[in-house]
Amino acid sequence: MSFPPPFYRWRPHPWHGLEVGPKPPEIVTAYIEITPFDAVKYETDKVSGYIRVDRPQRSSAQPPTLYGFIPRTYCARRVAELAPEADRGDGDPLDICVVSERPIARADVLMNARVVGGLQMIDGGEADDKIIAVLDNDLFWGDVEDVDGLPEKMVERLEHYFSTYKMVPGREAPTTISRTYDRAHAFEVIEASIADYQEEFEG
Repeated sequence: MSFPPPFYRWRPHPWHGLEVGPKPPEIVTAYIEITPFDAVKYETDKVSGYIRVDRPQRSSAQPPTLYGFIPRTYCARRVAELAPEADRGDGDPLDICVVSERPIARADVLMNARVVGGLQMIDGGEADDKIIAVLDNDLFWGDVEDVDGLPEKMVERLEHYFSTYKMVPGREAPTTISRTYDRAHAFEVIEASIADYQEEFEG
């Protein structure tokens, strides 16, 4: 039996087996791990590629948007160089937050996401940027070109969530948001993460 290309006999690994996107760095593939309805932190298992339960969310806050990563990206030396306060990259794929007008209540899905900006987050000295994007064909947000086209309060919620989502009562939060940046800088971060991935995994 023949199958049309591309056909995968087995499920491809979401980090290593999928494409970066149809038009990177402007339009990228987002693999979604967590939705705004999840009270548990899910994370892709780096060996198997399946979704693993990482931890219950400690606080009552839930992610304001869909949250996942861009395949075939890696946060290492080049990404860290774009974050002056970071000592190194976090060694993970580049995270992405995707805004959608219609509720999407399931994870382990792929979508085309149009990049509009990002958050420069530092987590324990590591660069852990969060790219901000909109669902590419979204009927409500589809015309947004840059992060300043999103409501200020929406971006504020993202900043607050990532500033506090690892916070433990009585301890200083390990994460800080250095700044919110526009899509031009987001493009630089994505291109740096693609180059870091190629160096690390493709020789």
